[in-house]
Amino acid sequence: MVLLTMYLIAKSISHKNRGEDDFGQYLRKITHLNLSDKNIDAIGDLPLCKNLRVLYLYDNQISQIQNLDFASNITHLYLQNNCITCIENLSSLKNLEKLYLGGNCITVVEGLDKLEEIRELHIESQHLSPGEKLLFDPRSLRSLAKSLSVLNISNNNIDELQELAVLENLSYLRAVDNQLQHMKDLEVVLNKWTKLRRLDLTGNPICHKPKYRDRIVVQSQTLEFLDGKEIKEMERQFLMNWKASKGARKKNKER
Repeated sequence: MVLLTMYLIAKSISHKNRGEDDFGQYLRKITHLNLSDKNIDAIGDLPLCKNLRVLYLYDNQISQIQNLDFASNITHLYLQNNCITCIENLSSLKNLEKLYLGGNCITVVEGLDKLEEIRELHIESQHLSPGEKLLFDPRSLRSLAKSLSVLNISNNNIDELQELAVLENLSYLRAVDNQLQHMKDLEVVLNKWTKLRRLDLTGNPICHKPKYRDRIVVQSQTLEFLDGKEIKEMERQFLMNWKASKGARKKNKER
């Protein structure tokens, strides 16, 4: 068992020749701490690291998010590729802006309802049981509604996006390699996401639907990139004109 403690930090930053007071002073000043790939399986209490802004703990064996109350100034938290099953104990991180949780064992996006500053959430490629998909707690989604700008939910067996419509400030959604297949579901959320600039749905069944790209380009006036390919204004204008003339022909037929 490797516990994240003051001793482990001291070891990792080679403060062997410095006195205890000197090391304590260093911990109080430190803003970035990289403890990735150290076989850490539990986070201990680090009360001196009060000025920490960025904490790298990816590629470890951590199973529980805990003992981060000291870190109220953290803005970036990297916890990808661990063994975390539940998003919890983050309510004291009031300044958290970017949260990286990819490659864990999380089944529900929850525990974020006290955090209103998060701009980026990366929760791709969870190790889910066969037939299971990543779920979203409505309270956490409501809390993220005004702040969240970037969301990565790739490779999580997700088959619909409608509940994410509340994320009114979303500018980039990455949802590759999921199970999205209904154009109507996508059109509903695109109407709500009025600030969306980038959308990546590569590897979803929906990408093989007739006129998939055309329909999305027409539906979202703000989108600049779809599946990594830029949407030129000329392309959008052509499709808008085509849609308008098609609508006019339909009306004439009905008359």
